[in-house]
Amino acid sequence: MSDVIASESRFGRFFVTQSDKYDLDNKYTEAALERHKREGLELAVRARWVAMGLTGILLIYLNPHWDVLWYHFILLLICANGWLIRRAGSVGQSRVELLLIFVDLLIMTLGMVVPNPFSDDVRPLAMQYRFDNFQYFFIILAAGTLAYSWRTVVAIGTWTATMWTVGWIIAWWVATPIPGISERVYEALAGYPDVAELLDPNSFMVPQRIQQVIVFLMVAVTLGISMRRLNRLLMTNAGLERERANLSRYFSPNVVDELSQNDEPLKQVRKEDIAVLFIDIVGFTKFAAGRDPYEVIEVLRGFHARMETEVFRHHGTLDKYLGDGLMATFGTPVTTPLDASNAVACARDMVDVIDRWNLERRRAGEPEIRVGIGVHYGSVVLGDIGANRLEFAVIGDAVNVSAKLEAMTRDLGVRVVLSDAVRAQVMQEGNNAADLTAGFVKHESQPVRGVQGNMDIWAQ
Repeated sequence: MSDVIASESRFGRFFVTQSDKYDLDNKYTEAALERHKREGLELAVRARWVAMGLTGILLIYLNPHWDVLWYHFILLLICANGWLIRRAGSVGQSRVELLLIFVDLLIMTLGMVVPNPFSDDVRPLAMQYRFDNFQYFFIILAAGTLAYSWRTVVAIGTWTATMWTVGWIIAWWVATPIPGISERVYEALAGYPDVAELLDPNSFMVPQRIQQVIVFLMVAVTLGISMRRLNRLLMTNAGLERERANLSRYFSPNVVDELSQNDEPLKQVRKEDIAVLFIDIVGFTKFAAGRDPYEVIEVLRGFHARMETEVFRHHGTLDKYLGDGLMATFGTPVTTPLDASNAVACARDMVDVIDRWNLERRRAGEPEIRVGIGVHYGSVVLGDIGANRLEFAVIGDAVNVSAKLEAMTRDLGVRVVLSDAVRAQVMQEGNNAADLTAGFVKHESQPVRGVQGNMDIWAQ
């Protein structure tokens, strides 16, 4: 019905107190509000049209005469105004929408109070209030809860009560009673004044009129409180969507699902064996020298996007971007039986992706991108660090060794260097281990800068 009022939507500037302010600059909150408002308006307008259609059929049953077309005309006006409200509806303050809602209620009030101009039935004006037409306002109020804030719902109740009260007071003031009827009713029902008041056609029955608006206001306030709770749940849901989106920037979708279903699993500091991967663009400083900064940024964006996709596709975690490279971990925040296999598979697929990208770049006359990748498997400490601003951190020798292995790709002239530890773990996991380690050549007892003692490594 009267899908009423939209100033709600940023829940903001029109009907909002300090306690109702929301993070409207957040795109997820805005999207949630926009979606909520659009869906609510569609539902409210459709509910209006259905309700008006059913009401039109009901009126034919209640008043099977041609003068009922006047009320059908009123119903058509309400349906048309609903269409206008849907067009004018927006997330944020909308004066046009507020005006249309006010017109909506005014049409309803006049249609119920003003006598039918096409009816030749002569009756006292007070009898217009004996047909319980006021109950149709409840349809408008109920439909308003589909699209608007709690303040809007309360406003609908207030506006309706005010219009209806002003209407019957004016009618009482200007009405011309049919002479003699009241006297005959009281004479016939002498000794029963309450019954006589009820049956007197000239009586406006003021206590009942007051009761109507008070009950309507109580219902409006109750619905408004329910809408306030619903709006807070909507904002909470928008915040959860924002947090989930933030998680998806770092974790693969399956990890995001797991994190969203657990209570603060990252805050427990613990020690785990995981796989760590570093990838870097070889010679990037030389590549960027003399080039347009925008071109350099576009290359970095393309590189990061492709590598990030591979990390997530292999169930890894994007730990951080490192300028022209990145660090990824496999086994965070929760270890799996295939962490080493996923890391090595990711490294191989990263090389394939770079090869395909370079094919495109050669066709476009652009220089190729060369990368170095280091992968190691070992013990690290996991947990949140920081005070006010927390960051999930992975700390340990495994991180340092992986970074040093990535740097060794330059010395060896290869693209991927695996530690013997990660290769051994892949073999132990047994998930296509032969395929994953195919093509790697063993280099025994290699010195690794920053690492005590020599290491056996595998390069490709």
